[in-house]
Amino acid sequence: MDTELKVIDNSKIDRRNKILIFENLMSKIPGAFIGDNAQCPLKHTFVDGAYIREIFMPKGMLITSKIHKIKHPYFVLKGDVSVMTENGPVRIKAPYYGVTPVGTKRLLYTHEDTVWITVHVTKETNLKKIEKEIIAKNFKEMSIDSLEDEAIKLLEFVKQEDKKCLG
Repeated sequence: MDTELKVIDNSKIDRRNKILIFENLMSKIPGAFIGDNAQCPLKHTFVDGAYIREIFMPKGMLITSKIHKIKHPYFVLKGDVSVMTENGPVRIKAPYYGVTPVGTKRLLYTHEDTVWITVHVTKETNLKKIEKEIIAKNFKEMSIDSLEDEAIKLLEFVKQEDKKCLG
């Protein structure tokens, strides 16, 4: 008898799909901004081995982020923002820092003018090349590292379940 092990976090998948659907609906609103724009100016800084991306998001903006291929730190230097991720909603008030996991896509609402900074390890200084390196076009384009991370999580889950069963 073949037994297939399926561990799926349906709530995570459901929230991810809702963010994608919401982004699609937002893009159809007349006057909506798609991609980088003057309403949310970017500042790019390069240091040896790293790219620092700063975005200013005005109060009252509803924004979706891109899909992140690589785990990296982020810093909220100014502002107050509600953030929906596939793991659920959080409210972040500056000053704050965190780590963006692989595969993250966010829906944000800015309660105040907000300054959000991300730091990416790269030797590249060409913005188009950096974007290809750190941003996925869709969730199917995720790096092998994210698949390895998921496999490790699955193995840890199986070990924990085995311990429960064995007492």
